[in-house]
Amino acid sequence: MLLKIHPDNPSERLLKIVVDCLRSGGVIIYPSDTVYGMGCDITQIKAVDRVAQIKGIKREKANFSFVCSDLSQLSGYSKPIPNSTFKVMRRALPGPFTFILNATNTVPHFFQSKKKTVGIRIPDHKVPTQIVDLLGNPIMTTSIHSEDEFIDYQTDPELIYERFYKLVDIVIDSGPCGNIPSTVIDCTGDEMIVVRAGKGDISAY
Repeated sequence: MLLKIHPDNPSERLLKIVVDCLRSGGVIIYPSDTVYGMGCDITQIKAVDRVAQIKGIKREKANFSFVCSDLSQLSGYSKPIPNSTFKVMRRALPGPFTFILNATNTVPHFFQSKKKTVGIRIPDHKVPTQIVDLLGNPIMTTSIHSEDEFIDYQTDPELIYERFYKLVDIVIDSGPCGNIPSTVIDCTGDEMIVVRAGKGDISAY
């Protein structure tokens, strides 16, 4: 299903269709403040497996991130965050960043692995954050790469739908997204380290 949802004024009725799909183990493609992402309810293990299969990787070796609606959701998935790191996150989020944090024991359950870190995203986009709000827990996410050798990420939702409609349950069309991914910052040690430069400039925070 290709579902058109306004990026600035999302219809609650349409968002509930997406949430019902996620709760029943569905896989969606959704917009963000960076690139289009593929995701599912983190509590639906079979859906996590589907995403891993679509990406051609094993679930236990995947570096999937969680999309949260706000910082209050981190407590269930991340170990205590140093004050200096938390202050930066509070200023930078919502925004185009993925913060890698030390994971609680809850996180490996979702991946059936010995995973000790978790990537956290709070995008500056109403569609994914309102989906998470209605769902009541984070969604697992991974970016969608383009098949074009000159473009890393697909930006047109209609073209994304043509490619993935047989593999996922819903593609949300909120208009074109960008093709620059989030900046990834490792916060598991004493210092914050940029491991992938992307759209966000953490030095501004």
